[in-house]
Amino acid sequence: MTQPIPNVSRPTDVQPLLRLRGVDSWYGHIQCLHGVSMEVMPGQLVALVGSNGAGKTTLLKTISGLQPLRGGSIELDGQTLGKLPAHRRVGRGIAHCPEGRCVFGDLSVDENLRLGGQTRPKAEVERELERMYQLFPALANRRKEHAGLLSGGQQQMLAIGRALMSQPRLLLLDEPSMGLAPLIVEEVFSIIANLRRDGMTILLVEQNAHEALPLADWAYVLESGRIVHEGRGAALMDDPMVRAAYLGLGADEDALCADEQLLEEA
Repeated sequence: MTQPIPNVSRPTDVQPLLRLRGVDSWYGHIQCLHGVSMEVMPGQLVALVGSNGAGKTTLLKTISGLQPLRGGSIELDGQTLGKLPAHRRVGRGIAHCPEGRCVFGDLSVDENLRLGGQTRPKAEVERELERMYQLFPALANRRKEHAGLLSGGQQQMLAIGRALMSQPRLLLLDEPSMGLAPLIVEEVFSIIANLRRDGMTILLVEQNAHEALPLADWAYVLESGRIVHEGRGAALMDDPMVRAAYLGLGADEDALCADEQLLEEA
């Protein structure tokens, strides 16, 4: 497991970078988000955990403008996003790294990254391109190869790098560990930890609560389109409900773990 980052408390005198108030969203006649309210503070990593179908991906799409907002409000740095289209939200500083990576397989690594920097001046794109190759050295030697030929882990790095090319103020990461081997998962979460340490504000959707919660300054639990629990990431790791639902530990297993710890200390 990635080593946890010391959690910091939520500042009360700082305006949230992202604020959701009573957000509703629908797919056709089916409501999938019910009055979701949450905050993401500047420079912090906020994790959103929940089971399949809880609405996590829908929430990220609603924030980035890919899914219509049907009720409530979304504010970025105190300014409402309203019905602003997705490409304008990128200009405001939101970058969305989608579930399943969604790289353009017939384009080169270099071309995929450049697509992420379309909203930036050319000089900035060239500078950011080199920074991405420093951040993801596995991509540097394959910059001219088709993205479809990369491994799953390399494609995930490419997808994150593409999102970073827009120099976002808020990075939305949707299930970055999905379908990856355990060793690659460790590498991806190490990259996420480094981004967080460098001051990037991140909203992370992740089923792998074992990896996500230790990194999170704050975390929310989403069930059936509703926020049902929240708290510091490290605290939620020890919460019985979260442990039973998302960490695969029930009450009996918790007791066994406690007994084993006492034996080790003895």
